[in-house]
Amino acid sequence: MNSEILVIIVTFNGMRWIDRCIDSVRKSDVPADILVIDNGSTDGTVERLQKKSVEVRSNSANIGFGAANNIGLLEVLEKGYSYAYLLNQDAWVGPDTFRLLMEAFEDSSYGILSPVQYDGGGKKMDRQFAKRCKRYLKKDKDAAVVEVPFVMAAHWMISSGCLMQVGGFSPAFTMYGEDDNYLDRAHWFGFKAGVVRAARAVHDRADRPDSPERRMFLKCNASIIHVSNPAKGVFFRILWEPLRLAGIGCLRFSGIPFKFIGTFLKRCPSLLRYRRKSRKKGAFLIPDKRKKI
Repeated sequence: MNSEILVIIVTFNGMRWIDRCIDSVRKSDVPADILVIDNGSTDGTVERLQKKSVEVRSNSANIGFGAANNIGLLEVLEKGYSYAYLLNQDAWVGPDTFRLLMEAFEDSSYGILSPVQYDGGGKKMDRQFAKRCKRYLKKDKDAAVVEVPFVMAAHWMISSGCLMQVGGFSPAFTMYGEDDNYLDRAHWFGFKAGVVRAARAVHDRADRPDSPERRMFLKCNASIIHVSNPAKGVFFRILWEPLRLAGIGCLRFSGIPFKFIGTFLKRCPSLLRYRRKSRKKGAFLIPDKRKKI
């Protein structure tokens, strides 16, 4: 351990970006250690990382974004780092990004901070960041740190205090929704999320394929996010979500939401278990040492 920060990068066939991603961390004016969790890359990503002398933990298969990040988050706690920094493989930081975020953590009410996230050209805000965060930056123009209800986990600095309380990512999510749920749980534990206005970073996903099917999946997956939120009443939500999904299906002339209703109802028992567990300190990361009676 040579730093207060452990940068956790989950990779899967990331050769296109990996040099710029790793090099940006190494050019930071605040030193940071790097741990890569690879989810079964077959394009030479692991070999490239090894040539760059980066520590890599390789999984034989793609275990998902949340589960892979949990491997690194546990290391943050076990080795006593002050901060975890979640960095997407298709993203990179500026030389002062870490320093500016660390300085902003002087306000201990924040548990998760992000820089302003730009697209691959570095001039425009990332489209999803702009969609979810830009209005808060406009509303509170004088604040150095702007509180937001959500910011995507392509760039997250998490304090160890927040990590010890909230824990890791929930197994309820294997693809999409992990960051929504984590922020819901952080808020439940009393931590705020924010964007540091002076800090900049890049998330290069301009060529990421999109489709009506993917967008519909995200609308359906919102049902899992809603039920998993520990701060919201759950039983009304379980009754409401099938109606919401049916409404989306009718409005969009799509059978996907109707099919998802069955999946949702089948998953409800496990979702409720994960939801209960998410209220415990260090959930999904720190083993529950209490003996079962």
